[in-house]
Amino acid sequence: ERRNSFIIAIDFGTAYSGYAFSLTAREAEIDPYVKYWGEEVGQRTVKTPTCILFDEHEGFMSFGYEAQRDYHKMRGEEAQHKFFFQSFKMSLYGRKLDDDVTIPAANGKPMKALKVFTEALRYMKDDALKTINNMSGRVFNQSDFCWVLTVPAIWGPSAKQFMRRAATQAGIVTAGKEDRLVIALETEAASVWCRKLPADGFIAENQGEVSLDQSPGTQYIVVDCGGGTIDVTVHEVLDGGALKELHKASGNNMGGQSVDRKFKEFLKEIFGDALWEKYEREHPGELQKMMYQFTLSKRHDDEAVIICPFNLTERARDSGKDMETLFKGVRGASWYEGSIQISKERMRSFFDDSLRGITNLLKEILKKDFHIDYILLVGGYSESETLRQHVINQIKGQCKVLCPLRPQEAIMMGAVLFGRNPAVVASRKSAFTYGVKTIQTFDPSKHREDKKFIADGIEKCGDLFYRLVEIDEDVGWAETRDFSFVPTASTQTAMSFSFFRTERKNPQYVDEWGVEEIGSMKVSMPDTTRGRDRRVKLQIKFGFTEMKATATDEDSGCTESVELDFMRTS
Repeated sequence: ERRNSFIIAIDFGTAYSGYAFSLTAREAEIDPYVKYWGEEVGQRTVKTPTCILFDEHEGFMSFGYEAQRDYHKMRGEEAQHKFFFQSFKMSLYGRKLDDDVTIPAANGKPMKALKVFTEALRYMKDDALKTINNMSGRVFNQSDFCWVLTVPAIWGPSAKQFMRRAATQAGIVTAGKEDRLVIALETEAASVWCRKLPADGFIAENQGEVSLDQSPGTQYIVVDCGGGTIDVTVHEVLDGGALKELHKASGNNMGGQSVDRKFKEFLKEIFGDALWEKYEREHPGELQKMMYQFTLSKRHDDEAVIICPFNLTERARDSGKDMETLFKGVRGASWYEGSIQISKERMRSFFDDSLRGITNLLKEILKKDFHIDYILLVGGYSESETLRQHVINQIKGQCKVLCPLRPQEAIMMGAVLFGRNPAVVASRKSAFTYGVKTIQTFDPSKHREDKKFIADGIEKCGDLFYRLVEIDEDVGWAETRDFSFVPTASTQTAMSFSFFRTERKNPQYVDEWGVEEIGSMKVSMPDTTRGRDRRVKLQIKFGFTEMKATATDEDSGCTESVELDFMRTS
């Protein structure tokens, strides 16, 4: 009932963002359309840079290539008053989030992260509807679609919740219609897309033509190599073709941009800290052009030639330095007719930390008791030959390594398919142990004395952790679990539930180390006739990436629900 056949999937990436959509009838085979970006700047790419520009009053100005162009055309003084953000998605990685968290713009001025994300998503939503309406000649609005928003699998629940909040504020979904927005994991979306590619849809390096084996029992690792994060998920194909997650998502923040940072350090080594930092601050547009050339060079395992902007050469000469002299003593760097030449070895060295991070993630999984048939590399950073070759060398024939021909598109294309059929991932591993605070009859052999209290003349023990789900347990998509609780006192007219999560298997009390509260609710029990002989049913329902708890008083039918709110408001 909730999935109509029209789907828009937004791949909101660290470095680049884009969307794909489908207007096909429900039963038809989906072949999503992708929006191409950048005509106004002489480009045609499937994603646009994740950049956003606001005026001095925090009013939205532009997004993507346009924001980049508008900001870089500004003179220093004007730019100082604007708010320009790029690669801001990484600000959600590993942070405790709430509505008031701020992130710094390029000039260091802070702005609320929720506003930055909301306006970026609002732009993507409006652009998608405009594109679809122009293409179809019909007038659609946002409520005609099921929306899919992709996030890294290694993001914590609070970051996923934060994205849902931003999407709601952006008008993608409205109150009461929250289920029209699916938060999908990037690795799962990519996995779903690659499964339908033909044999010639992959870069066939050293293996002849290989397509994905989809027979039941096949196990494979999906490595999503993004700009910010490297995200790893392990899937097994079940009978009927659905997927089961075998290992909870792992990953790190050593994506493609960590290679870019090494390149900037290299430039600093050549030009000196003071000169380079001043240049970076005063000529962001020129720097952007150098970074774009570097991005293209990253794809090839070869030496690179980067054209040196004229005003950088001028700067160096003004400070009394001769270009040839600057390059002396810098490993793998040489100056040739206005260009910075970087040797193949030095280029490779920029990848070292990132590749070590990827190797460690893969080795961790390969030493487990799985029988991995292949490794699937997706995401824009996997376009790098250096990265692909490294993975092939590291696993030395243990399994095949595959990469789709257009790895940057795999996530948003797969997200459209995922929106149509979310049950394609049949089960996932729980990332935490979840529990609820309970009270039991006091037992001196088991319980702590300081937790004892009296209710209805009976000794009770409070603050006990009652386990609902254990870490690493398989949890089915759309699975529900039922639990039952009785009141502590016969005259009780309400029951409170406090929910907790931990990475430990089974703590005894909710106030122990490593246990944190993630939400609470209270359900009315107005009819006290039966005293303590009453029951409240607690139902936990698992969604794609979120869970919902509902408590029902069986005597009165009173009910209360809570989306387990992983966002800290304190």
